[in-house]
Amino acid sequence: MAAMEWAKEENEMDRSRKARLEAAGVRVEEALERFLDNEELMLRFMLRLPGDPNFPALCQAMAAGDREAAFQAAHALKGVAGNLAMGELYRLTSQVVEALRGGDLAAAQGLMGELEAQWARTTQGLAALAGDR
Repeated sequence: MAAMEWAKEENEMDRSRKARLEAAGVRVEEALERFLDNEELMLRFMLRLPGDPNFPALCQAMAAGDREAAFQAAHALKGVAGNLAMGELYRLTSQVVEALRGGDLAAAQGLMGELEAQWARTTQGLAALAGDR
């Protein structure tokens, strides 16, 4: 393959990867900046998200009505989402954290449907991306 064709194909792949990350809720430029433009390192950390224990811990704590455990898990998940520039996941988790910080377990539980849907979009998008690697 000629060098120009290879470069064009690589750029198309990069655009496709960027589009998939954006569809998963990642602010790609911000994430790259956080990882000093090291795309491979960024992806390595992002692909760990589906195995992060904080989301399942949050769901379990919410189901059990354990506000303190839910707060700890939500706060940790918020940090992960923020550090990985996962904007919508961060926004929704922040809302859960603030409701729990204010002692309003019912309000936090009311936000879980939207958070669960975003978690699914994000992790499914990352899983699809991992399958392409």
